[in-house]
Amino acid sequence: MELFSLSVFAVTIPAVVFAGISKGGFGSGVAFASSSILALLIDPALAMALMLPLLMLIDVASLPSYWRKWDWPAARVLMLGAVPGTLLGALFFSRADADMIRMVIGLVCVLFVGWQAARKYGLVQLGQARFGPKVGLVSGVVMGFTSFVSHAGGPAAAVFLLGQGLSKNIYQATTVLVFWAVNFFKSGFYIGMGIFTRETLLLDIALIPFALLGTWIGIRAHDYVSDRVFFGITYVALTITGTKLVFDALT
Repeated sequence: MELFSLSVFAVTIPAVVFAGISKGGFGSGVAFASSSILALLIDPALAMALMLPLLMLIDVASLPSYWRKWDWPAARVLMLGAVPGTLLGALFFSRADADMIRMVIGLVCVLFVGWQAARKYGLVQLGQARFGPKVGLVSGVVMGFTSFVSHAGGPAAAVFLLGQGLSKNIYQATTVLVFWAVNFFKSGFYIGMGIFTRETLLLDIALIPFALLGTWIGIRAHDYVSDRVFFGITYVALTITGTKLVFDALT
């Protein structure tokens, strides 16, 4: 599909604004929903390539508001684990076809919603005990892999961070720092593997104002908007999107 078309802009603009809102103001890692939605419309590799520079821009725009408010030991162990995880993600991405990538993105969407439901109904208890560095490293590996193939490293990071008993602001600051570093690291592999294209980069330039707008809204909504409403809408969208991507991959 032609990237510079009205149908693509009609989907990418709200998707990018949503990513900015999510990463700027909410720490659950649901910004990957934007990439998943785009994967319904365009080749999933192009969707990943299109979103990464914008996610990196959102990370940079978010950092000043959370500067040095993060938990450095927790951030460090996640980033260390993300290194081998990113390498595994790059290996998978280099060998997978479009349907395999759709399948992984779709499964991540559905499993993420299932994981959140399990937490809500008490089937998974996080935050009751403090997780050690070994859990952080494993979470980091999973985070690096899922982040590379679907920009969905948030759930793996959350498993470890929610076990640290962090406040809302420290949690958010830590996720901003971690994903700024992870996205910067994996961008080198995206470049080396030729995942970026001239068209995706030109479209990224056109979408910069919308990424910054979403970040601005998210930072200000952080203390005023109900998490329940925001995430409720997001989980419905992820369920529909993930199911459709799995169906497309199978058919």
